[in-house]
Amino acid sequence: MSMKIGVRSVLAIGFFLAFAPSLHSGETGNNNLKAAIAGDQRSVDHKARDQYRHPLETLGWFDVQSNMAVVEVSPGGKGWYTEILAPYLRDQGKLYAASYNPKSEREYYRRNEKVFSDKLAATPNVYDKVIVTVMSKEIMEIAPDGSADRVLTFRNIHNWMKGEYADAVFAAMFTALKPGGILGVVEHRAADGLIDVKAVSGYVSEAQAIALAEGAGFKLLGRSEINANPEDTKDHPKGVWTLPPSYRMGDLNRGIYAAIGESDRMTLKFVKLVP
Repeated sequence: MSMKIGVRSVLAIGFFLAFAPSLHSGETGNNNLKAAIAGDQRSVDHKARDQYRHPLETLGWFDVQSNMAVVEVSPGGKGWYTEILAPYLRDQGKLYAASYNPKSEREYYRRNEKVFSDKLAATPNVYDKVIVTVMSKEIMEIAPDGSADRVLTFRNIHNWMKGEYADAVFAAMFTALKPGGILGVVEHRAADGLIDVKAVSGYVSEAQAIALAEGAGFKLLGRSEINANPEDTKDHPKGVWTLPPSYRMGDLNRGIYAAIGESDRMTLKFVKLVP
């Protein structure tokens, strides 16, 4: 007896495979992630920001398992999430850190790429297996095509929008993912109804972020309030950088901004559909 499988059935199978628990999920995986978050490789300052960034809950919601191939796009010079992802994925998984272009014309990018590279080289027992790639306006070689189970990016979309290459980055992230793979996005969230195509304040509307992802071929799977901050009024004189940890206003009203905490953030999850 022959059996025909329709397009919807194929997509349903793809969704099942994307969210089926891996061999390392459950309590063991959770404990491994907790150990990476609590590890001595993380700075005291970085750990102090867990109250705003919720790494355990965020990576759990993105279902990042220790046996996966993961791309972290634009980890920054300090590699806040790299400090967690590198030890978590070191033994059974793979981490691509899509960092700045070391040959960029902009001194800021060259300097921060060196800070990041030096950080990895200084602690080889943690970072020796991190594969450093390039994500810049000129070069987007973030990972081999179709190689990643997860692509993650934290508070970077505004930079790409300002540089007018956000569409290209989302396309590169789509290409790097396996069919059924997940894109996890955290970004400073703009006030309802505010649309700023250059995101000069650092805040991006959820509608803009979703449109960029869907324009690249992704499908929205869910939104989480894990990283929400209702105390953030989003009307600060120096944009999102008014708040901690930047404090662009210096000591002026510092206590007020410290009480607000870090910015209100959207947390979005997308899937690359099975063709």
